[in-house]
Amino acid sequence: MDRESALAKVGLFGKLNPKQLKSIAQICTERTFADGEYLMKQGESGIGLYLILSGKVKIEKTAPDGVKVEIAENGPGDILGEMAVIDGAPRSASVVATQETVCLLLASWEFNSFLKAHPEVAIDILPIVVAKFRETNDALIGLRGVRA
Repeated sequence: MDRESALAKVGLFGKLNPKQLKSIAQICTERTFADGEYLMKQGESGIGLYLILSGKVKIEKTAPDGVKVEIAENGPGDILGEMAVIDGAPRSASVVATQETVCLLLASWEFNSFLKAHPEVAIDILPIVVAKFRETNDALIGLRGVRA
């Protein structure tokens, strides 16, 4: 599958026109992660967002008491790290490959530059980002109830 097709299938980029998809595809780089390798670590600054092309990862969050809680598993077609890229805050969770995983990496400076040049895209993706945040927040609230 080519980069543009992979991007078009992701909700975050689903409303982009072919020219916009092509522009984003051109600024992505491909990265391969070995089983057990971290794509990102909780608390670190975000260098970009990842679109999983193949493989699997787990998302884990470390609680203040040091306990690691697995939040989710993700695979092909899933996007990770968009929150830190958009707001510049440290990563809210860690992501580790559970098998060899190939991703497209969209660097934060490239993505932000693209959004500044195409503000209409920012308007289209904002509701998608908020929905993902709400979903994650709901999952964490559910986990909190389990640990209480």
